[in-house]
Amino acid sequence: MYDKYESPLSSRYASDYMLSLFSHKTRIVTWRRLWVSLARAEMKLGLPVTEEQVKELEENVENIDFDVAAAREKEVRHDVMAHVYAYGKAAPGAAGIIHLGATSCYVTDNADMIIYRDALLYLRKELLGVMANLSDFALKYKSLPTLGYTHYQPAQLVTVGKRATLWLQDFASDLEELDFVIGSMKLLGCRGTTGTEASFVELFSGDTAKIDEMNALICKDFGFEKCFSVSGQTYPRKFDSRILNVLSSIAQSCYRMANDIRLLQHDRQLEEPFEKNQIGSSAMAYKRNPMRSERICSLSRYLMADALNAPMTASTQWLERTLDDSANRRISVPEGCLCADAVLRLAQNVTNGLVVNEKIVERTVMEYLPFIATENILMEGVKRGGNRQELHEVIRVCSMEATARMKAGESCNLLELLAARPEFDLTEEELKAVLDPSLYIGRCPEQAEAYVNELAPVIAQAERTNPDINV
Repeated sequence: MYDKYESPLSSRYASDYMLSLFSHKTRIVTWRRLWVSLARAEMKLGLPVTEEQVKELEENVENIDFDVAAAREKEVRHDVMAHVYAYGKAAPGAAGIIHLGATSCYVTDNADMIIYRDALLYLRKELLGVMANLSDFALKYKSLPTLGYTHYQPAQLVTVGKRATLWLQDFASDLEELDFVIGSMKLLGCRGTTGTEASFVELFSGDTAKIDEMNALICKDFGFEKCFSVSGQTYPRKFDSRILNVLSSIAQSCYRMANDIRLLQHDRQLEEPFEKNQIGSSAMAYKRNPMRSERICSLSRYLMADALNAPMTASTQWLERTLDDSANRRISVPEGCLCADAVLRLAQNVTNGLVVNEKIVERTVMEYLPFIATENILMEGVKRGGNRQELHEVIRVCSMEATARMKAGESCNLLELLAARPEFDLTEEELKAVLDPSLYIGRCPEQAEAYVNELAPVIAQAERTNPDINV
């Protein structure tokens, strides 16, 4: 196993469920289930297919001789016909009616849509897991003041929990988009070589109502409400764009959150989980690198780039179809789903074990709080008879002096400088009275709680888990 290339998505990152879902076996089993569904519908609608033949097909869905199929494909250079042949060997009594009236895309495209649907439903569960973790985190830290940043420069205070709701809101947007994509998924059905259903017009002797009923029966077997209204030989490749776009959207949200965590871990305010025996660096034994968050960012970049494949494929489909989509789709959509699975598993793991170093957060707040409090100090000075414009200039001059001192590695002495100025008529003790961080967080606690409560009905669907990931 070590002498051939293996995708890291399968060897390191993706879940067993997703690897099984996109396995060759699942693909061929789904093809056979589609052939069973077609035969059953044709039997019900009066075509020369017997109940015994349908039963024989059903009993041999998973009786797959992959060696027979591979040998046949090498001979005929056609994967679908190779598996029609292998299925016929497993169910000889039904060999003559397998694939009746169908084209290759009946099994390939419908199977793809079934597998993609199941993948998106699984990713939805993982996304909800991340959201549930963030909801718990936001509520726990809704009132803990922390330094806010704009342009990655110190700004007004926020709270640790309120900041988490910004990440949570991004994921809620992804969930809305994902639900739309899942809700709009349709099957191709059995539409013929150019989407005209001509073969079934012939088989059903012009009774087109039976064609519609046949497609409705196939949809019902696989949990779909309907087929695409019109098609060429394939389902619209625009839908692959829709799938990869929502996966890219999830990657964008995960990247943003993980990057924020990386920045905050640099300042020791926040830390991702770190195992007891985990090694941060081969050379620097003291290090605690945010490697899971870094991996989220790394895989997310790949997923966002992968999503470009689908629009390029959709835009170059010629007339009723061209085959230059096939090789690309075999790679880009499955790997997009596997990558999204890996990213969300990591995101669940990180959000389930985030550590807030409250003393570091408090120290950072208090270091910058004198500057943040200057507006309140200005107002208090005016109340005591001071001139607003003169006081503003005093604060500016003193702030520059205090900043220069901090840049020289010394502590902030802004309050001491202001207390020494007669324009304010305030003692240092009186100035310190305004240094309560809770005075400067606005509605953060209320906003965090209200937003989590807004999402509560959605979060209630989540299964709170902590995936075992390969660190």
